[in-house]
Amino acid sequence: MPTPPRSPRPRPAAGRPRPVPKPAAGRPGPETQRRRGTAQRQGTAGNGRRGPAPRTRGRGQAERPRWGMRVVTTLSVLVLGVGGIGHALVTGLDSGIGRVDPFRDMKNRPEHGNGTNILLVGTDGRDTVTKEERQKYRLGGAPCRCTDTIMLVHISEDRGRASIVSLPRDSYAEIPAHTDLTTGEKHGLHAVKLNAAYAEGGPALTVRAVEDLTRVRVDHYLEIDFRSFMRTVDAIGGVEVCTARPMKDTHSGLDLKAGTHRLDGAQALQYVRARHVDGAADLGRMQRQQRFVAALVQQATSSGVLLNPVKFRQVSTAALNSVRADRGFGTDQFLTLGKAMRGFTPASTEFVSVPVKDPSFPVKGVGSTVKWDPVKAERLFRAVREDRPLAPERPRAAASAPAAKVVDVPPQQIRVQVYNGTQLDGLGSRVDSALRATGFNTTRTPLNGGKRDVKRTFITYDPRWDRSARSLAVALPGAELRPVKGQGPTLHVTAGSGFTSVTPVRAETPRPRGAFGAVTGDEVLCR
Repeated sequence: MPTPPRSPRPRPAAGRPRPVPKPAAGRPGPETQRRRGTAQRQGTAGNGRRGPAPRTRGRGQAERPRWGMRVVTTLSVLVLGVGGIGHALVTGLDSGIGRVDPFRDMKNRPEHGNGTNILLVGTDGRDTVTKEERQKYRLGGAPCRCTDTIMLVHISEDRGRASIVSLPRDSYAEIPAHTDLTTGEKHGLHAVKLNAAYAEGGPALTVRAVEDLTRVRVDHYLEIDFRSFMRTVDAIGGVEVCTARPMKDTHSGLDLKAGTHRLDGAQALQYVRARHVDGAADLGRMQRQQRFVAALVQQATSSGVLLNPVKFRQVSTAALNSVRADRGFGTDQFLTLGKAMRGFTPASTEFVSVPVKDPSFPVKGVGSTVKWDPVKAERLFRAVREDRPLAPERPRAAASAPAAKVVDVPPQQIRVQVYNGTQLDGLGSRVDSALRATGFNTTRTPLNGGKRDVKRTFITYDPRWDRSARSLAVALPGAELRPVKGQGPTLHVTAGSGFTSVTPVRAETPRPRGAFGAVTGDEVLCR
């Protein structure tokens, strides 16, 4: 008979004796809970004893939708939510979690570092939805026993930052000798795509493969599927996303007009799975997933749901419904992390993907894999091990800049020549400087226009650069667009007497910053 799950025993702070818990006949009183919370904050969650693993649930085979944000959705709700809720309301919520033991028989593991590392995997959970739901949400095919998304989430020691590192599922990996859980076949050390580790050896082999690749010790393991994702989004009241141009993907069913949209659970699933909306494919999907997580955190922290006990329990129950986790990740860990992260905001999250040297590295018997850049990847994971931020700190002026409207084409890629269409001295220089300040690549040499009595500002452009023209027009509200064939890539702005100011704009996907190409959550929100 399996030993019941036990909460991990906290490590005492340096120089203090380990607290000895006293058995209580009933529910612990307030003073006992305060002492317990203090002891847990002095240690690192997840380093306690683990009981034997229960029987795991199987998975089948299917196409491979990549929908990484469902795993981070669960993390955001669970980790952020419990900060304002008492222990009594959270106790028992984790009873519905499927328990696994991904750390069994593991030897020669990386050393513990500062902070907490959580391995989040998104599995194809279409075996938990009905046939009607599969048709409605375009989840065709049979379920697969695979991980389509693998993310390493590092929660800083001070609980003020979450670093989310995406690991490409096709990453080249070498996994150790093991027995295949599906076929019973014995394997020696061999090369695979990273997501095959789950198919061959489940959570335990996945953790071993990730630790071997990154040399980062995994403290906790979380796994989630389709149904839990959709229910969580619905329970939290939907998530707001924005797009500068229409997005349509016949494979996932996504169909959004340009603008801002509040997505329900089913629409959110289409959004994070879509990979056929443009030529960016997986890169574009990853960027959309980053925007979705940032928006989810924004919704969770600003809607009041975390301070409403009834609503919080509904969200938590939805999030935990289809989750599997290690035995050490339970109620006490939710409380410890949540209480310490009450001030968590989208700006507290940073996103980065592993630096890649060869996106199509051929391996005999395996196919095309993603080969990491060994030098840059080592620097990245060393920063994670040392609990250092991955995104450089922005100047205070940039961090507090006014809200910018989202445009399709990054302003840095748009070349602009400004003309003064009035008798007002200095108007051309003023417009040129304002456009340059929001990122446009102006010539810095404004000229006088052919006409000097222009009232309404207008933009002339070659129709081949119509996306750039529309993006520029967002920065100049009320400006008239005039197509001119053969004008070339430079857009011409003729400022009229009605000009008042330039509206700040930014690209839908911000430029990565720093040595690791990281972006923070507040940079990808609708504003």
